[in-house]
Amino acid sequence: MPDNDEIRNSDIVVVSQQPWDTDIGSTCKNIAEEFSKKNRVLYVNNALDRRAWLKERADPKVQKRIAVIRGKEKGLVSIKENLWNLYPDCIAESVNWIKIRPVFNALNKRNNRLFARSIQKAMDELGFKNVILFNDNDIFRPFYLKEFLKPIISVYLFRDVMLGVDYWKFHGKKLEPALIAKSDVVVTNTEYIARYCRQFNPQSYRVGQGCNLDLFRIPENKVIPPDMASIPRPVIGYVGALVSLRLDVEILAHIAAQRPQWSIVLVGPEDEVFRNSRLHHMNNVHFLGTKKPGELPAYINTFDVCLNPQVINETTIGNYPLKIDEYLALGKPVVATKTDGMSIFEEDTYLAETKEQYVSLIEQALRDDNEALQKKRRTVALSHSWENMVKAIYRVINNFLESKKNDASNME
Repeated sequence: MPDNDEIRNSDIVVVSQQPWDTDIGSTCKNIAEEFSKKNRVLYVNNALDRRAWLKERADPKVQKRIAVIRGKEKGLVSIKENLWNLYPDCIAESVNWIKIRPVFNALNKRNNRLFARSIQKAMDELGFKNVILFNDNDIFRPFYLKEFLKPIISVYLFRDVMLGVDYWKFHGKKLEPALIAKSDVVVTNTEYIARYCRQFNPQSYRVGQGCNLDLFRIPENKVIPPDMASIPRPVIGYVGALVSLRLDVEILAHIAAQRPQWSIVLVGPEDEVFRNSRLHHMNNVHFLGTKKPGELPAYINTFDVCLNPQVINETTIGNYPLKIDEYLALGKPVVATKTDGMSIFEEDTYLAETKEQYVSLIEQALRDDNEALQKKRRTVALSHSWENMVKAIYRVINNFLESKKNDASNME
């Protein structure tokens, strides 16, 4: 029997909201690659939906899926040893707009059946048997896959609170608890989400979060980006999407107004609320726009203090803030909104509950910073690896399968 935190030579089917050809970073892709180091993994893109077929045909990614559906290209693609990507050869009807639940459920089940048939064909071609089904935070499209594919274990990764987003709210309020309940095990990246899931399934466990931190290493020679060269210090900075669903404009405005000698630097794309905010009329606030992922560490490295001024709502309160690991990996002091999801970082960051506390905690962070704290922050961030997260997932799976085996033996 393998070590409890190891699974070898198994067949794993991974489904996710994010397809393999996504343009953004993907937790699920990183998990799948970690799985594939010792197992065979089939990573399944979501099926092309009818709306995209009709309205997004010019997109090369949509054209690829149409070619697969029409039989002009193979849907099963080898990514590397032990890892394959499947473009399903079916169309999913766009049904989320339907508010009559029995009608939605029937059509969603039909979508699931077609999706499962496509996956089963790929499994048969690869010789997959006794599969582990791993669902990354998708509520609708894989809802019936446990019934159709009959895996030896179904694992639901709940890592992002989706019901705060309009698309998921109506049907998600019914289907999410049902999906949690019928999954064999649920794994989460925060204790807040694990507690929520245990209301419906006692087999719910926090396994932490992995991060891509290869880029976020202290450079031997500090390079200051050209658009930051003339910005006065100290620099209080944020890197990431500037969206009002997650970030509090008023916290940033308060900091800038109370400490005009500080430079507030914001790196990332803005939504309409940010574009129209009073921040653009404040002399010490600098919007530097969107940067390529490889450029971000250089910006963070020029910050004196890093921020994560979150709004507290159902989307943010329990979510794992990946950017905190990126900040800490570069040794930076961090001031962030105190949320349940931030509790894992409470010993290594400064957590504010009010906009007034933000100002005093930034001042404290500036005073406290030293080489020993920087080293400790880096150590904390680097412990949040994909390897460690996947080992924790393996422990949950192995414990469940062993318990299931023991229960079967006791019934004989």
